[in-house]
Amino acid sequence: MAKSKFSENLIKMKCGGCSRVGYFTRKNKKSTEKKLVLSKHCGWCRKHTSHKEAKR
Repeated sequence: MAKSKFSENLIKMKCGGCSRVGYFTRKNKKSTEKKLVLSKHCGWCRKHTSHKEAKR
């Protein structure tokens, strides 16, 4: 089966409060070297928290 070009750039977003992975997103690794930090809603914390890029 052929590899999708979108699956190569997928990163996990980990909640800052409860440390659970709730989101997946894509990132251009050549232009963005720092870890991505976004404010997202966590379903387990039931509030908006900062979600940081997690390891694979």
